Amino acid sequence: MLFLTYMLSELRRRSGRTILTALGLGLGVGLVVTVNALSTGLDRAQAQILETLTGVGTDMSVSRPIDFSPSEGGGFQQLSDEERKQLQNENGGGRFGLRNLGEPGDSFSRDDFVSAAQLSFPASEVTQIAAIDGVAKDAGGLTLNSIHLEGIVPEQAEQPSRGFATPGQGPSLGVGPNNIDAASLSVAGVDESVKELGAITPGQVTVGRYFRSGGAREAILNESYAGRENLGVGDKLTLGGKSFTVVGIAGTPLGGQSSDVYVKLSQLQALSDRAGRVNTAYVRAESADDVAAVASSIEKALDGASVTTAEDLADRVSGTLVDAKNLAGSLGTALMIVGLLSAFLIASLLTLSSVAKRVRELGTLKALGWSQGLVVRQVTGESLIQGLLGGAVGVLIGIAGALAIGAFGPTLEATVSAVAEQGPRFGPFGQGSVEASATEVALDAPVSATTVLWAVGLAVLGGLVAGAVGSLRASRLRPADALRHID
Repeated sequence: MLFLTYMLSELRRRSGRTILTALGLGLGVGLVVTVNALSTGLDRAQAQILETLTGVGTDMSVSRPIDFSPSEGGGFQQLSDEERKQLQNENGGGRFGLRNLGEPGDSFSRDDFVSAAQLSFPASEVTQIAAIDGVAKDAGGLTLNSIHLEGIVPEQAEQPSRGFATPGQGPSLGVGPNNIDAASLSVAGVDESVKELGAITPGQVTVGRYFRSGGAREAILNESYAGRENLGVGDKLTLGGKSFTVVGIAGTPLGGQSSDVYVKLSQLQALSDRAGRVNTAYVRAESADDVAAVASSIEKALDGASVTTAEDLADRVSGTLVDAKNLAGSLGTALMIVGLLSAFLIASLLTLSSVAKRVRELGTLKALGWSQGLVVRQVTGESLIQGLLGGAVGVLIGIAGALAIGAFGPTLEATVSAVAEQGPRFGPFGQGSVEASATEVALDAPVSATTVLWAVGLAVLGGLVAGAVGSLRASRLRPADALRHID
């Protein structure tokens, strides 16, 4: 207790030097806190962007895309006879010819659900994925295009259809043969029992509400589609001849991967004659470190599976967000190192200067019987207290810097590049349909408790380094030196 009292009294007696040392350490530590907070904010902003591409709350998505590359074995040749038959049955079984619509002059109206860009697979494989080590949770999904045809069967009904709207290109009326209108929209089936995973989650609903459990036919519309069709909450929507009540409106995610309409998975399966089948599995790993291993295990366990992770999509994101993140990663690290080294150097030089000015005092203490160890402890203890003060100052400076970034920092832009299509475009299937688009991201700089602890630890380390340097100088003093110096 006596030593602590003496340390504090010496620090108060040389308050100017104490404040200067603590401030030097604080500036270096504050720079570390600010840069770390900025880096965390940029990581969160990029994760927010990638989250809209893989599915909210999803670390990876699993699908079975068809390779339409011109190489030998690509396209439908890669499929087995059973898979070709399954794909044909799911996409109308060849029923799109005009002669299948009725007799010439008859009125008709029909709806079909197609998915020609990827294969569906049994929902039981979603359960199989859940059993893989490292998987925390998964959910199945089904994304299709609903094609609506109506009109009068023309006289040339024996010819195949031509000129209809390409599925996935949005509503298009009156582009088929005379007296026949065609329109298409993309529909996603969502497992409403797993709210935190899937093509849409409650957090994306901006107006209205999310799905409720039960058999009621409910639909959530993408805001772009709702505005185009002038639909709102409470309105009715017809899909596959069944009426659905609009219960919510969802925002459009970056990358254009949203569907026009979201319905419950079981209801879309029934409407499209795909009972018990899905074409996307959304997977969350137990930890970020498990993602690569889980993705590899899924591809080995499921024949033909393609696993897309957030890391795979990161290369599609560009703009000022990425530029700032790269700058923070390179220049920010350099600034932290230079700042810390400068702070440690300043603290060490000030401690050496202090020891040099205290030759008479320290020499007298040795003459009075203080051992070399007690003198070293005195100098080191004072430096340690200065380090703690520097840590407190550094945390305050770092938090102030982080708050300034949040209040006055620029708004960054993130751009997602389009993906080159290898075959016909059929709407938002998996990751292959991401379109070029851009959005602005608000920059923040959160300071975590871990960062605060690291900051204090670095300041204490700086104090110990300065104390070690000063102690080495103090340990070499002799009692006789006190007689030749005047404080």
